[in-house]
Amino acid sequence: MLCKNCNKSLTSDEKSLYMKIVNRQATQFLCKTCLANYFSVEESVLDQKIKQFKENGCLLFTK
Repeated sequence: MLCKNCNKSLTSDEKSLYMKIVNRQATQFLCKTCLANYFSVEESVLDQKIKQFKENGCLLFTK
């Protein structure tokens, strides 16, 4: 799967994050860099959210 903005190959965490915070039914996704730009935040903020969702047991994320 590729980022719909920059065509970078996506990780499973990037796809899961997009589904968690943008659209659970998404079929196209943004990579972490493009998603950070979209929300005007640093990528480290998204890394923290991924960690938080994993720790909270969100089933979208694999451990």
